[in-house]
Amino acid sequence: MQTESLINRLKQENTKRLAFHELVKTYQEKLYWHIRKIVIGHDDTDDVLQNTFIKVWNNIESFREESGLYTWLFRIATNEALTFLSQKKRRSIFSGNFENDYLINSLVSDEYFEGSEIQLKLQKAIIKLPDKQRLVFNMKYFDEMKYEDMSKILDTSVGALKASYHHAVKKIEEQLKQE
Repeated sequence: MQTESLINRLKQENTKRLAFHELVKTYQEKLYWHIRKIVIGHDDTDDVLQNTFIKVWNNIESFREESGLYTWLFRIATNEALTFLSQKKRRSIFSGNFENDYLINSLVSDEYFEGSEIQLKLQKAIIKLPDKQRLVFNMKYFDEMKYEDMSKILDTSVGALKASYHHAVKKIEEQLKQE
């Protein structure tokens, strides 16, 4: 699939629907797993993914192609996932570690999680990281994303991303030693 051609077809009314179907088919799985690492639960992930594609559909005409399509999609997905968590937190009557507790409960109760006990411990340690470190760790460790791509998606310097990843790894190591 040629990205440039896909973008052109997405911006034309007579080819938009078919091109959008192609875009969804191409990026749905990658975006699903990216979002899933942020919001944890399958149902929440589906909701955020749907919102992501709605936002893409509604805003494709304003895509200026200053970044790649992949980067733009991941930025939208990341923002939608973080907005989702922020809304959950605001609606909660509880304070403190709501987000961590919510995400851990989502992980533990998720019928689709098929990981081992060690994987569960790792996921719990990742959830306890600050948002930015969790994002950077997931993108680097699981998605094997380059720092340059993460920099464009998260609008942060490569140096800051490397530092966040380093701190995240240290915190996860400490967390796993405690359990």
